[in-house]
Amino acid sequence: MISESGSPAPRNERPGDNGRGGSYVSRSDITEIPSARSHSGLAERLFHTVTGGAAWIVLIILLAVAYSMASGGALAFKTFGFGFITSTNWDVANGQFGALVAIYGTLVTSAIALLIAVPVSIGIALFLTEIAPVWSRQPIAIAIELLAAVPSIIYGMWGLFMFAPFMANNIEPWLNDHLGVLPLIGPLFTGPPIGIGMLTAGIVLGVMIIPFIASVARDVFNAVPPTLIESAVALGATRWERLWHVTLPYTRSAIVGAIFLGLGRALGETMAVTFVLGNAHDLSASLLMPSNSIAAAIANEFTEADTELYRSSLVALAFLLFIVTFIVLSLAKLMLARVERNLGRTN
Repeated sequence: MISESGSPAPRNERPGDNGRGGSYVSRSDITEIPSARSHSGLAERLFHTVTGGAAWIVLIILLAVAYSMASGGALAFKTFGFGFITSTNWDVANGQFGALVAIYGTLVTSAIALLIAVPVSIGIALFLTEIAPVWSRQPIAIAIELLAAVPSIIYGMWGLFMFAPFMANNIEPWLNDHLGVLPLIGPLFTGPPIGIGMLTAGIVLGVMIIPFIASVARDVFNAVPPTLIESAVALGATRWERLWHVTLPYTRSAIVGAIFLGLGRALGETMAVTFVLGNAHDLSASLLMPSNSIAAAIANEFTEADTELYRSSLVALAFLLFIVTFIVLSLAKLMLARVERNLGRTN
């Protein structure tokens, strides 16, 4: 159809028709697409800013805490120098302070706690995931996790009033008589059976960190793909072979992380250790003798620090505990990276 001007007359097109059987897009619809994209980009930038800010806030707080402790302990480090770390002398009356006894007690009690907690925790996790009847797994797991909610002062009171007398009457005399006479490890188990000391503190710490390691290990073992387990069973592997060659290798990096999580908990424990360690600034090779830890020394003596040098020495102890914990966690990260690298080679 031709119009009077000689040009084809426009057809009556519907809003949804472009004249070729396709859909019609209006100008307003076209302008809405960049607007939605810009809104999405704004939300993305906002999310990036908020999450990045949260991460930086944590880092800033960490640096602020380290700076406050370093500046607070500057007088002690300036007065005693490196000797503050290597000296065993803690003489408040004469103003002589050394951190070696506290550092030694912290490391020894934490090591004893790991030696006790790691095999027990892994055994509990394997039992709950592989051996225990299905109906009993959840109640036992809840009971173990409830141990993590018990306040540390409760563990300390239990250790002082119940476990320490048990150690003094039953365990330490046996250790003196049977292990104290051995040539190499004998000095570790000789001493008066008084019940409180590094061994008792280490055992109490081990009981405290078992729920943390066991809970993480249980969740990790439950995350093993069923196909791996079924493949091992199909090849004729026994339960022990399946656990040793499938479950533990698959989860070893996470297990190492759980162990160092428990170690970090043990290094910073204060109240429970204060009750059962003995709080003595004496360096002894015997695990039965009283000693001290960094956290216990700070908790016991900070309110009695009546001189600037005394307070600075206690703050310096806190800074050393921060450094020790940082070194331990760094070693854990390096170990995890090495385990994952070796696992990649074997695969």
